[in-house]
Amino acid sequence: MFDESQLDHPDALARADTGGLLLGVAAAGARVRTAARHAAEAGIADLKPDGRPRTVLIAGPGAAPRHLADLLGALAGCPVLPVPATGATPAPPELRWALPGWAGPLDLLLLATYDGTEPGLALLVEQAYRHGCTVAAVAPGGSPLTGAVQQAHGLALPFAPPPFHEGTHGRAGAEEADPGALWALLTPLLALVDRVGLAATGPGTVQAVADRLDLAADRFGPVADTYRNPAKTLAAELDGSLPLVWSEGPLTAPVARRFAAALAVRAGRPALAATLPQALADHAALLAGSGAFGDDLDDFFRDRVEESASLRPRIVLLREPGGPPSAAVTEAAHRDGTPLSVIDAPSGSPAEALAELTALTDFAAVYLALASTAPGGDTAA
Repeated sequence: MFDESQLDHPDALARADTGGLLLGVAAAGARVRTAARHAAEAGIADLKPDGRPRTVLIAGPGAAPRHLADLLGALAGCPVLPVPATGATPAPPELRWALPGWAGPLDLLLLATYDGTEPGLALLVEQAYRHGCTVAAVAPGGSPLTGAVQQAHGLALPFAPPPFHEGTHGRAGAEEADPGALWALLTPLLALVDRVGLAATGPGTVQAVADRLDLAADRFGPVADTYRNPAKTLAAELDGSLPLVWSEGPLTAPVARRFAAALAVRAGRPALAATLPQALADHAALLAGSGAFGDDLDDFFRDRVEESASLRPRIVLLREPGGPPSAAVTEAAHRDGTPLSVIDAPSGSPAEALAELTALTDFAAVYLALASTAPGGDTAA
């Protein structure tokens, strides 16, 4: 059950937020600045790369490497690929990674972890050394992984832990408990890809990203009323729906995929992400089935007691600026009676646009989780 009235009561949201998720999302700008300072202190500005890498590979526990590869790939001038993990369980000590056979001296391996004790990542460093790959890692200072990277003549960049929630750092699943972990991992990598010539994401861009995240925290934060808060509005629109998160343009695709994952992880809500125009074909059967819900879903006086618990598809379109939504999207939504939410990417540099879109969708996922109540009346946190 979703209690929309809670969205306009910051105190109620704070009581429900026992995990500090809103604070973690709101502090993203500060997390970027801290991570940038740590990277500067590690001497990243003194790097003198031999040239641009052919491919960037990213490995680490959890979903973070996949999202980092997505976001960096939207900014970098070369392929950025996640290295999949294998193991009997998702627990970091159980995970193992293997470089692709073609990896070699022309490639750059990035390791991203909030823990640094994973034996599988230390083994991956040894593989990279044998393959001749350049290695860099974002990991807690003094961790076993940091030592392994330095021994292999790689670059170790400190992971900036959250300034709150003692015990989050180093715990399996920390990326779920710490929304700012993404920015603590991404920021040093932005500085690194700038130094190796893959993207213009130097100190000025990083500072602009931090400023944009601060503005987003004001605009999307719990104090802003729902009627002027796009994140709260989106959370309310998604109540009782199966979000079909569609992206129009390469810049919005990483955010769409991460939003679908955040809805599942943070709010426990199923969601599907797809890129246009293929999304129209991939989700055609879901859209066609939406007519089974009837035409009276917006009828205030309908009998909700007898209502089916099935989720109604809703298109959430993330699109880059420029003109109205695709005619094919609006036609499909109108034809099948599917509700449509349109979110335009903001102006600014690609890195700033990615930051603001990510903040909006992160806030929306957290609001959907915090304003949802269990049948007994307890708020889900």
